[in-house]
Amino acid sequence: MSSPSTVPPTEEEKDGSIQQSNPQPQDVAASSSAMTPPFWFTPRRLLIIFCVVNMINYLDRGTIASNGVNGKRRTCDDKGICKSASGIQCFLQGDFDLTNFQDGLLSSAFMVGLLVSSPVFASLAKSHNPFRLIGVGLSVFTLATAGCGAAPTFWFIAICRMLVGVGEASFISLAGPFIDDNAPISQRTAWLATFYMCIPTGIAVGYVYGGLVGEHLNWRYAFWGEALLMLPFAVFGFVVKPLQLKGFSCVESKNESTPVETVSAVTDGPNASIAKGPVLVGGDGISADELNKTFKSVVVDNILNRLSQFWKDMKVLLVDKVYIVNVLGYVAYTFVLGAYSYWGPKAGYNIYHMKSADMLFGGITVVCGILGTIAGGFILDRMGSTINHAFILLSGATFLGGIACFSAFCLRSLYGFLVLFVVGELLLFAAQAPVNFICLHCVKPSLRPLSMAMSTVAIHVFGDVPSSPLFGVVQDHINNWRKTSLMLTSIFFLSAGFWFIGVFLPSFDKCNDESESQVSPNPLANKPLPGGNGDKGSGEV
Repeated sequence: MSSPSTVPPTEEEKDGSIQQSNPQPQDVAASSSAMTPPFWFTPRRLLIIFCVVNMINYLDRGTIASNGVNGKRRTCDDKGICKSASGIQCFLQGDFDLTNFQDGLLSSAFMVGLLVSSPVFASLAKSHNPFRLIGVGLSVFTLATAGCGAAPTFWFIAICRMLVGVGEASFISLAGPFIDDNAPISQRTAWLATFYMCIPTGIAVGYVYGGLVGEHLNWRYAFWGEALLMLPFAVFGFVVKPLQLKGFSCVESKNESTPVETVSAVTDGPNASIAKGPVLVGGDGISADELNKTFKSVVVDNILNRLSQFWKDMKVLLVDKVYIVNVLGYVAYTFVLGAYSYWGPKAGYNIYHMKSADMLFGGITVVCGILGTIAGGFILDRMGSTINHAFILLSGATFLGGIACFSAFCLRSLYGFLVLFVVGELLLFAAQAPVNFICLHCVKPSLRPLSMAMSTVAIHVFGDVPSSPLFGVVQDHINNWRKTSLMLTSIFFLSAGFWFIGVFLPSFDKCNDESESQVSPNPLANKPLPGGNGDKGSGEV
């Protein structure tokens, strides 16, 4: 199918002997800009949909970690009356009999699917509609959470937890760019802050949801409930007219036609009738074996082309100083928050002898996460949403938040600790929106999904995943919770230092840079078929 052109077709083009394999970049840009938005779409409606989906994503994190779902041991009182075990981690009675190590694997198994598939979804966005990819990911999430509820064995639920990460990966990589495209220019960071505010909120709701459902019904119903909540959004991603992402051509229209049309088969000797299916006709007839080899070669070439493009895009990210400095600061920042979320209640209990330390730390994290994240977005919008201003806000808020948290752990008064720790958490959570704003705006539009994906991979691989065990190792050697907490908190100053370097780096917003053509390569377009004449139309009937 040839692309529209203002130049009258030649006689050869009318006869079909010359075919255009790909539309020209200017035609793609014109067709993309001319596209009308879907009937269901308004920017605020899109934000609400994505926030609800993000809430369900992180509700799952809280659900798998909640006491009601995670499990309770069998207990007996002085009168000999025993309560049976319940939940996933069941002892003596119940569905599973897991060690603490196995139970810990379940809570982090989603990371495997998330880290492996995030770059894959980001790369596929160049050849498939990103909105449809989100639909695919949410469908995987729905099936995986339903599988968790029906799991008969430990390994079955462990695999389902990995698939939950696959479903989440598509959404994390692509939702941010969609929000950034459609938010009002003066409120871009505030909208991103609203989206990322759903992370602490979803986890907190998941704790309560998993505990209540696990106690009153059964832990399996908690996962089935998640699947039912996500199912409408998975269907929505497939049945409605999709949105287009800035920097990407309309890929669905390119899939409606094939580069080579075939309508008949060529007889080649007495065994020609054995060949099944259509056979291409070029200058000379070709056998079915040659046809199969051709298409196998095309598939291999297509995979190699995708890998080659992925490495080219990765090189662009790795030489971008603004992106690297931003991600390094984000890794150090996430390293501390990851250890806080796991070890914070235990440190608070041992240092200040808190009662219900888990509830207290959980409440502080939720409230400060919501207020701090939204405040960071609004402040950056008020300052002016630029990369330079984002670095100023990141370095300043993280430095002051680090000082407040460090001072809190130095105090011996519980109330003084709580006041300073709340102030520190508010300042630290203000970094959530600006750091993701930089990831989106320091690269060209076509690289935003990969930028978000690799940022997510980095902060987990080098941040919150290793921080908890490393903190435990340090505590085992020092055996002083206050000193260990102070050492951990001091890493916030390293994060602030990275972001402070970013203030002095030359940077400009590449969000509107659409100079590059986003037409995905078609390996069939220029590949000569065996038996064809090369320069003549190999798809000619």
